[in-house]
Amino acid sequence: MDRKPLRIGEKVAQVPIIQGGMGIGISLGGLSGAVAKEGGIGIISAAQIGFREPDFDKNPKKANLRAVKTEYEKARRIAPEGLIGFNIMVAMRGYEDYVHAAVDAGADLIVSGAGLPTDLPKIVQDSDVKIAPIVSTAKSAAVILKYWDRKYHRIPDLLVIEGPKAGGHLGFQPEELAFYQQELPCDGVPECASNSRAVRYDEEVRKILSVVRDYEERYGTKIPAALGGGISDRQAADHAFSLGADAIQVATRFITTKECDADIRYKEAYLQIKEEDVVITKSPVGMPGRAIRNRFIERVASGEKIPHTPCHGCLHKCDPANIPYCITDALIHAAKGELDEALLFCGADAWKAERMETVKEVIDSLVPGRV
Repeated sequence: MDRKPLRIGEKVAQVPIIQGGMGIGISLGGLSGAVAKEGGIGIISAAQIGFREPDFDKNPKKANLRAVKTEYEKARRIAPEGLIGFNIMVAMRGYEDYVHAAVDAGADLIVSGAGLPTDLPKIVQDSDVKIAPIVSTAKSAAVILKYWDRKYHRIPDLLVIEGPKAGGHLGFQPEELAFYQQELPCDGVPECASNSRAVRYDEEVRKILSVVRDYEERYGTKIPAALGGGISDRQAADHAFSLGADAIQVATRFITTKECDADIRYKEAYLQIKEEDVVITKSPVGMPGRAIRNRFIERVASGEKIPHTPCHGCLHKCDPANIPYCITDALIHAAKGELDEALLFCGADAWKAERMETVKEVIDSLVPGRV
C-alpha cells in the first residue's frame, strides 16, 4: 500500500518515517543525514553528543553544545533538502541550552521526551522549528496538550507515541511493562494470534489519538502522530498505520545499517543475540530501560557498584555518589564498541536483525510504496 508523505505544517517528509533518536553517539549526523536523504526525518540525539570532543571530560556541556552544530552540519551536507531534527531529553541538565543550540543550528524538528516538555513552546518562541512531545499514555498526552493549550495557546506540531516495545529508557512503570508483556487471549481479536502482546497497547494508542482529535477540532488543524516501539518489519508498520498513525518512528532497525554512527562491534552485537538476550534493566536514575544482556548487565544485576569517571552532568536526577554505575560511561563504551563495559540499549525486536543493511533497504522494507 502506498503511504502518504508526512506533513508537519509546511514541512513535508516524502516518506512517513521518523528515525528515533539514539544516544549516546548512535544517531548522529551520519545516520540522520542518510535517513533524511531517503525522504524520512533524521533525528540526532543530543545526549552527550560531544563525547568525542577533546575537552569533553573537562567541560562536557561546552563540548556538547559545539557538537550539536557540528553534527547538524554533517547531516545537512548529506541531505541538503532533507528534514533533520534533534531528540532532546527533558531529563538532561541544561535542557533549555540544548534546545536553543538546536534551533540556532537550523533544526527542522525537536522531539522531546524523558519527562514532559512543558515549557518547550516558550524555549523555541518564535522560531520556525517544529516541536514534538513524546508520550506513552493517554494520560500524559492529555496533560501536555492541556498545558500547552492553556499556557501557550498552541498545540504540538507532531505527537510521538512510544510503546512498550521501544528501546532505551521507557515511559512506563515496571508493572505496566509486565502487563504489556503478557499474552492476550486471542478470541475474536484481529491480528492477535501473531502479535498478542502488542495488541494490549493498541487500545492505549486509540485513546491517545482520541485526545489528539479533540485538540485538532479545537484548533481546526491536523496534529500528525507517529507511533514507535517495535516497528521492526512491514507487518508492524502496517499495523501502526491501521491504528491511525500518520507516521512510524523507527530506531533499532537503523542500528544494523552501514550508515549508523555506532562502532561496528556495537552493530554486530545485535546480529548475534537471541530473543532471551533482550531484557529490562534499571538505569542509575531509576527508570526502566530495555537493553541487551551482556557481561555489564550481569554485573549490574548482581549488585556490583561499578567505578565511574567524574560526573559529566548528564541527567538532573543522578546522584553520582550513590549510583550503581554511570550511564554516560556505559553508553560511551557502547558507542565505541567496548562491549564488556557497555550498556547496549535496544528495542524488543533487536534479536530479529540478521544482516547489515543500508538505510535505503530498511526504509524500503517498511514503507515500500511512496506517493
